Amino acid sequence: MDRRDFIASTGALSLAAAMGELSMAAGRNFDPVEQSMAALQSALSSGSVTSEALTALYLERIARFDHHGPEYRSVLALNPGALAMARTLDEERKARKLRGPLHGIPIILKDNIETSDPIATTAGSYALARSMRGDAPLAANLRAAGAVILAKSNLSEWANFRSTRSCSGWSGIGGQTRNAYARDRNPSGSSAGSAVATALSFCAGAIGTETNGSILSPSSLNGLVGYKPTVGLVSGKGVVPITPRQDTAGPMCRTVNDAVLLANAIAQRPIGFGAHGNDVEGFRVRGVRIGVMPVPKDAHPGITAHYAAARDVLEREGAVAIDLKLPTVFDELDGPSLEALLFEFKPAINEYLSTLDPGQVPSRTLADLISFNQAHADEELVVFGQELFAMAQAKGPLTDSTYQQHLATLSRAADTEGLASLLNQQGVELLMAPSAGPAGLIDPIWGDLRTGGRSPIAGAAAIAGYPSVTVPAGLVSGLPVGITLVTRRNQDGLLLQVARAYERAATARIAPRVPV
Repeated sequence: MDRRDFIASTGALSLAAAMGELSMAAGRNFDPVEQSMAALQSALSSGSVTSEALTALYLERIARFDHHGPEYRSVLALNPGALAMARTLDEERKARKLRGPLHGIPIILKDNIETSDPIATTAGSYALARSMRGDAPLAANLRAAGAVILAKSNLSEWANFRSTRSCSGWSGIGGQTRNAYARDRNPSGSSAGSAVATALSFCAGAIGTETNGSILSPSSLNGLVGYKPTVGLVSGKGVVPITPRQDTAGPMCRTVNDAVLLANAIAQRPIGFGAHGNDVEGFRVRGVRIGVMPVPKDAHPGITAHYAAARDVLEREGAVAIDLKLPTVFDELDGPSLEALLFEFKPAINEYLSTLDPGQVPSRTLADLISFNQAHADEELVVFGQELFAMAQAKGPLTDSTYQQHLATLSRAADTEGLASLLNQQGVELLMAPSAGPAGLIDPIWGDLRTGGRSPIAGAAAIAGYPSVTVPAGLVSGLPVGITLVTRRNQDGLLLQVARAYERAATARIAPRVPV
């Protein structure tokens, strides 16, 4: 079964016939490209466009640029119920029953997030090609807030936790997602499809997931705002797991304000703010003390200038920039981080698989998935292997003393002697570093050799569960780079306030050009 056969089997291609409805719907001349959610909501409120027409316009863009033409392969499967849902929301609007600021706004979800729509939640793998479930809590929250679930996005298969030499953005079902700014460039993983679809205005915004870098990195490499919440702020139920200790879903958007709207919808509790109030748009960064981390030694030379310019922008806005040194304990993170994930993945995925309908998903354990991939090697193992699966399968239980030692090292090196130590210096409220980028070439032979120098604070934030965000900082040779901000757990509001202040002052995002 190839990708188009799979999409057809979901009924998603039947939406092609619905494109004809666009000519009859209000707003057929409306252009959704690069429109913020606030602008879209204003157009919906004024009657310039209906949600049904807006949904059809996005579907038309996906059909033209993603499934045909340049074929970015960012969208794995369309939702056959999207137009009907949009029509219902239009009727609610006419009756003045608005659900909130997302009412009628089309959103894409990464295809490891369960929805009740008639499309499978696959994690990109044929092993889950028939897995149908109800809404994950975050999907239910989006629906309750009035969002239209437009489609599921392609991803690095199993959220990039299958091979030591993976090619980010590739899945057995979806094929290779391509960078929004250059189709021969790596989109980064694992939320590659969510990033590319949002960057190219195939939707108003998207939800990705991150265990370690999978929201921030593809957002940075595709010119987006990517926000990884404090772990636990968004429910992980109904999301195909790697580890509950680090997994979280989060917004991937073209603006900070759009990210705030999505975050408020999917969070299971209010976003935490610090001492500066809770106004994101009106916030000014004057007096905020920002710890400035050094540029990584392996970063592209073009990043240095953009990073210095970002610092200048924040200082002109009144922030106090304080140069900090990287703690040497960050050097201890890489080995224990991977080892801990290997220990945690097997019980997490075994538990998840045990909840699925065995009539839809015969694989009940990680061992079964390994056997499935071997039996379907022509579909699943054509680009890279499953070394991480095998390594995880060989690990013992979570009571293993080696695992407990890894956890202790991670807690100390990422948190208490790492990020917490940095945030306790000189009244620093949050940290700043260069984001990943620019994107390297797609290389299915060697895999992800390089996606740009990534600051250790981003990895430490993922390990310790701290919130982080990346914001566009400009282009290097036509490819996006960004800055990363990190702050204490449950201070997500401050993070978004500073991100918006920088975004407003820098206006650094440059939209990609879609080849015709």
